[in-house]
Amino acid sequence: MSEKPTSFSIKNWSQDDQPREKLRDKGKGTLSDAELIAILIGSGNREESAVALCKRIFASVDHNLNALGKLSIAQLMEFKGIGEAKAISIVAALELGKRRRLEEAIQLDKVSSSRSVFNVMQPILGDLPHEEFWILYLNNSNKIIHKNQLSKGGITGTLVDVRLVLKNALEVGAVALILCHNHPSGTLKPSEADKNITQKLKVAAQSLDISVLDHLIITESAYYSFADENIL
Repeated sequence: MSEKPTSFSIKNWSQDDQPREKLRDKGKGTLSDAELIAILIGSGNREESAVALCKRIFASVDHNLNALGKLSIAQLMEFKGIGEAKAISIVAALELGKRRRLEEAIQLDKVSSSRSVFNVMQPILGDLPHEEFWILYLNNSNKIIHKNQLSKGGITGTLVDVRLVLKNALEVGAVALILCHNHPSGTLKPSEADKNITQKLKVAAQSLDISVLDHLIITESAYYSFADENIL
């Protein structure tokens, strides 16, 4: 009678191949992305270890964590050895990482450049499949005192309520605004509608002594700044 195949559980690996012990003894920075995810799932399948399985999953998304974070539970479960519980663990861990990044970005004391605005808003808008329009409300030190999703629409565009923007600005005591929206298509070129709403908001805000400092179009890895391009 043939011997029952051994499951590739982390506890059965050699000392050098155990990511839990590696993290404990050498520090979290010494582990690869695949090893970190392997700790979450605990075991692989009968043919490969958790690390080997996670390396294969990473390879399927070109070793990109952002791309991995977009995989659904069902897509993760297509890999042999990833059941629903393991898939949920991976999705939850990557979502926590995204939220941590967002919280760190929000701690920015001051908006000093278009890049600093991108760092705040990319985690919110960068990988959305639909378009959203957000307003950042700033005080006289250029510190963000409030963020607000103004509209959420299809990939063809959003609707912006100018009166609501100014109402919110007055309520929070903002002296300046920065407009942000994403282009799910990945293009950074502003549309005529983008330019028109920018001018509309700029003119309306001026009547209340509120400045529109910039309008950013955001994609997954890049941005377009109206101020930097001198078209504000």
